[in-house]
Amino acid sequence: MTTGNYCTNCKVCFVALVQSFSHYNIVGQKLGVSLTAARERGQLVFLEGLKSSVGLFFHTQEASHPLQFLRSGCTAGNLQLLYEFVQDTLKPVDGGETPWKYPVLLVDDLSVLLSLGMGAVTVLDFMQYCRAMVCCELKGNVVALVHDNENAGDEENDILLNGLSHQSHLILRAEGLATGFCKDVHGQVHSLGPGAALGRRETLGVLSFVN
Repeated sequence: MTTGNYCTNCKVCFVALVQSFSHYNIVGQKLGVSLTAARERGQLVFLEGLKSSVGLFFHTQEASHPLQFLRSGCTAGNLQLLYEFVQDTLKPVDGGETPWKYPVLLVDDLSVLLSLGMGAVTVLDFMQYCRAMVCCELKGNVVALVHDNENAGDEENDILLNGLSHQSHLILRAEGLATGFCKDVHGQVHSLGPGAALGRRETLGVLSFVN
């Protein structure tokens, strides 16, 4: 979305479950990217989970809302409507004649789905369907954020993290500096291969599926 044909032609579906659009837009502006402009020209479709969840609980929403599982109950619900939202957003229209190619799915972050009551297997199934559609069928990329907390004893999160790490072509592990806080450097990033052990330090795992 910044420079080069590959980036400028990306059609992006951003499923944001943690922060508001304004937060990501501010971060993007610091990196020289305007998410507002990208959304206005149809390049970016942004699902703001925080705002949508308020509407689901306090206002009447259509039954096909991507986050409908929040109202129907996670024990009986699934992520099919969320997958269909991603599919409708990224699939080419008008016989494939579209200025946007190389679709990208961003999810921040998958660990939130576990905290909302979804099982790790359900989330892994959702990501597998997204990977098959975005990476294999449309030749695009999927990038997802997952938390890994040391000694948390969260079996579901461990299943999710390990499952995604074995499916990923690239893993970026972001963590704080071992020497402690630094004013100018916020942390460090490690690049790992597919299926690499992530360790059990407090980390943020960014898992990228590349066809």
